Amino acid sequence: MSDIDWRDHGFVRVAAAAPPVHLADPAANADELTAWAHRLAGDGAALVVFPELALTGYTCEDLFLTSDLLERTEAGLAALAGATAGLDSVIVVGTPLRTVDGRRYNCAAVLRRGQVWGAVPKLHLPNNGEFYERRWFTPGFTVDTEVSLPGLEPFRLHQHQLFRVGAMTLGVEICEDLWAPEPPSGHLALAGALVIANPSGSNELVAKAEYRRDLVRQQAARLHTAYVYAGSGPTESTKDLVFGGHCLAVENGSVLGESERFVLSGSEAVADVDLDKLANERARNITWSTSAVPTGFDTVVMGDVLPPLPVLRRVFERDPFVPDDPHTVHERAREIMAIQSTGLARRALATRSKLLVIGISGGLDSTLALLVAVEAANRLGRTPDMILGITMPGPGTTARTRAAADDLMAGLGVEARTIPIGESVAQHLRDIGHPEGQHDITFENAQARERTQILFDVANQVGGFVVGTGDLSELALGWCTYNADHMSNYGVNASVPKTLVRHLVAWYAEHVATSVVAETLRAVLDTPVSPELLPPDAEGNIVQATEDVIGPYELHDFYLWHWLRNGFSAPKILALANHAFAGRYDDATVQRWLVMFLERFHRQQFKRTTLPSGPKVGSVSVSPRGDLRMPDEVDPTASVRRIRP
Repeated sequence: MSDIDWRDHGFVRVAAAAPPVHLADPAANADELTAWAHRLAGDGAALVVFPELALTGYTCEDLFLTSDLLERTEAGLAALAGATAGLDSVIVVGTPLRTVDGRRYNCAAVLRRGQVWGAVPKLHLPNNGEFYERRWFTPGFTVDTEVSLPGLEPFRLHQHQLFRVGAMTLGVEICEDLWAPEPPSGHLALAGALVIANPSGSNELVAKAEYRRDLVRQQAARLHTAYVYAGSGPTESTKDLVFGGHCLAVENGSVLGESERFVLSGSEAVADVDLDKLANERARNITWSTSAVPTGFDTVVMGDVLPPLPVLRRVFERDPFVPDDPHTVHERAREIMAIQSTGLARRALATRSKLLVIGISGGLDSTLALLVAVEAANRLGRTPDMILGITMPGPGTTARTRAAADDLMAGLGVEARTIPIGESVAQHLRDIGHPEGQHDITFENAQARERTQILFDVANQVGGFVVGTGDLSELALGWCTYNADHMSNYGVNASVPKTLVRHLVAWYAEHVATSVVAETLRAVLDTPVSPELLPPDAEGNIVQATEDVIGPYELHDFYLWHWLRNGFSAPKILALANHAFAGRYDDATVQRWLVMFLERFHRQQFKRTTLPSGPKVGSVSVSPRGDLRMPDEVDPTASVRRIRP
């Protein structure tokens, strides 16, 4: 991992910065901005965004009408360009510009390698309350001209410009433009911008920072962009206003970096944004892809290669399906349980079923399905005895899981029935000529299919239907027996991955269950995940641990999230997994189980093609009806070869 360059995986480091301002002193500001640009570029930033009118200060007021300030600003812009000529970073800086007809515009200049490549005018000039911009500037809707300044190559001043370096295509809007009914960033993004820069002069009021943050977040989410926002800092004039230096770096609605406000020495927000993810989000969103591409935009190519990014400072959660924040986990768990139980209750109403029939093993998945069924009964105004839980002990069943299943059903008050399968499975194996004592895949699957047959037959007998227990992780890996635990009338866990199943059961134990049921749930959580299809050892312990065979579920759920939700390539997922699980698994282990994931995910699609219905609870699902349409015969070799030559 030491020689990796994260730009090869679509990452680019961006920075928003609000240095101290020297009011009406462009030369001093150029020096200040130069120092900050050099430092941030040295830290790997490919894009540095400074605030609105940063070359002069936002609060120069009627000084903007003087030729003296504008002449010194033009010299300051040339000085900044020259002083940053050795940097590969793109620099966006707010500056006033005047045209030959005498009009003055509030602009953002885009610099790289000693050149101003273009300038974008502010369109919406606030002129109410504390703002008075129309006194000094002209709205930039119609301006399209070439600007020639001493010491600089001529550049274009026009709103319909994009700026590209390598994979990063940049669009620029200025402060109030974002607050307008139709922000220009919408057209910029539809024209191809993956990153939006916003040099801003927004002042601080009570609760305004929260509103501003939400505005940036939602615009970034709506447009599937990275949004880099740099607000003027507290060294602006404070005659009537105070500025906070609010800086934000947001990706697709997620705040990756945010500055502290009101810091007189300056503030900044730095983040590594994922351009691949943004492009994939757009590809997945049919509303986006069918929106009209605006015409009249020109793309200014400023270079072919972004600065290297040898170190990724961004954190990728090991459990992407599970929120970090305990309060969020609580709210999310309650919401998921509501979705699952409502779906099950609605299906029970539609089928006019008298009972919900569930096979209870004492393991995690059937435990969650049983809890969901109890909640569904509550929604229907029924008691838990609407549920028939069936334990079906076989050759691999241990006393530990059998006790957990019995205790759980008793504690929840559901109707319980025990139907042993040992004799029927043995007779079946004799009937097909299977050698006695041969514990192979036939021996295992015969048990799974016998249990499913029992569940469906009992459901017919009692006027009920079978509630499926299999989870999303098992479906992704095909870790289920075809037409056995693969099948049900309604699979309540079908879009809940194993890592989330564990958190939901733990949440239920802590927040919902009685003390007796909670104790049983904790015992279930402490039990190794196993199908229990092989005989236990001499001490009666489980010998068939699922994760020893197919790998850790926390890795597989990480792979699943980034494979389906983000659409990442196998090499990128490998790099991210090594980054996220550094110190927990070595690189060889991560690679080994990713190979397993890719091979099983592709080769087991035939099972997912015939899945029963189940409630979708998150953005990742493998339902063949709404979320995953792929052929059953795809060969994973080409994908595997990319990570294991």
